[in-house]
Amino acid sequence: MTLHADLRVARGAFRLDARLVVEPGEVVALLGPNGAGKSTALRALAGLLPLSGGHIRLGGQAWDVPPEVFRPAERRPIGVVFQDYLLFAHLSAVENVAFGLRARGVRRAAARAEAARWLDRVGLAAHAKAKPRTLSGGQAQRVALARALATGPDLLLLDEPLAALDAATRLHVRAELGRHLRDFPGHTLLVTHDPLDAMVLADRLVVLEHGEVVQEGAPAEVARRPRTDYVADLVGLNLYRGTAHGTTVSLDAGGTLTVAEPATGPVHVVFPPTAVGLHPARPAGSPRNAWRVTVAGIERHAHTTRVRLDGEPPVLADVTTATVADLRLRPGDELWAAVKATETRVYPS
Repeated sequence: MTLHADLRVARGAFRLDARLVVEPGEVVALLGPNGAGKSTALRALAGLLPLSGGHIRLGGQAWDVPPEVFRPAERRPIGVVFQDYLLFAHLSAVENVAFGLRARGVRRAAARAEAARWLDRVGLAAHAKAKPRTLSGGQAQRVALARALATGPDLLLLDEPLAALDAATRLHVRAELGRHLRDFPGHTLLVTHDPLDAMVLADRLVVLEHGEVVQEGAPAEVARRPRTDYVADLVGLNLYRGTAHGTTVSLDAGGTLTVAEPATGPVHVVFPPTAVGLHPARPAGSPRNAWRVTVAGIERHAHTTRVRLDGEPPVLADVTTATVADLRLRPGDELWAAVKATETRVYPS
């Protein structure tokens, strides 16, 4: 059964108008900046927010078709893992997992037995009697996942499931979550702002901006060919729009770039910040793109330094600490940026 969701929700001045399709066994990640409509979409799918228009259907079952049909949350076969997990503090781990089963009418003994089985599956059998306050963040996340899966949902909704974890725990729990999602036969929607979570866990990405889908596709395709500034920033690329005439692209925002692959008409041009060289004077030699820039900002990024540069076009450059020291980079400094044509990638806009 395929999940078809035509999500149209009006909330004050905000409008969500997005279509989602999720196949059985597929993990779809919904990404977007704050205010894009991710939480609204999740709440609509969960039955916590009725649609203003459109529909939600799973196979032949209608969940929300306004104004005729609205199936409330308790009547939808869903499991939800929230960002803060929302475990019941007064219940043990096994009682938390059994809660959803008990709410669906399963007898206490059978619910506890099934809950224990799920705790064993997520590696927490030894913590069955533990209260949430004694669990680590990673353990609490696994209890919440077991609780969501124990009822055998058709749709699993994950709302920023790794956001509350520290970096070291996140790495381990992400891998663990990925293993469980691969075994889950139902439909999974992962709402996240973290590109790494999306790239690692999802089969397909759907990007929302201002309540609308602006790009979707396999993670590798979205990473290679971003279509908006938000997506380009998400995957760490410089993105420009322009008009191509052979190997020359006239950029919409000013300036030109020489590219290696000839093209015609409206295009996007991308290249990574690591492809940008910075020089005190106009460079000679192989770079075929060189233009004057002014340092607008300097940020430390792990083992590199990201330099924001104003110019035609503006550009991000990732350079080594040694380069920062050699050039004595400061905001306001004037430099030359250089990018080889072979480092650029061009595709239709």
